[in-house]
Amino acid sequence: MSKVIVILFALLAPVLPAIAQNDAADKITGIYYVSDDTSEEDCKVKIYKDKSGTYSGRIIWVKNPTFKDGSPKRDIMNPDPAKRNTPGDQIPLVFHFKYDPKKNQWVDGAIYDPVHGKTYKCKMWFEDDKTLRVRGYIGVPALGRTMTWKKL
Repeated sequence: MSKVIVILFALLAPVLPAIAQNDAADKITGIYYVSDDTSEEDCKVKIYKDKSGTYSGRIIWVKNPTFKDGSPKRDIMNPDPAKRNTPGDQIPLVFHFKYDPKKNQWVDGAIYDPVHGKTYKCKMWFEDDKTLRVRGYIGVPALGRTMTWKKL
């Protein structure tokens, strides 16, 4: 019996670090409350692992679903005219993040700003178990802005 356990351990040993890394990487999946002081556009964002194995997210709820004129919010500032009718609570927001276990960060992704229709480079990391820091930037991280997202 002990030989079977030793053989199983020998077979699984190379896989265990990858499993642990996936658990750490998948920690980012879930729903976040985003309160943006600069635009008063509070929303909820769902981050998920996409088909390519990277992490992306989209808006799933907006606090104010209509514009001041009463019309439903849409992605009207999107540079792609085909996407300008996307409802405000369905806008893709973060894209293609990879987990870097050495930095304990999600890197090499992008964030879309639907208020201005711009996309920026982005990285994300946890400040604590429920606080995700999201930094969008131009060129280098020093030229950017960090937001705090609360995991629900």
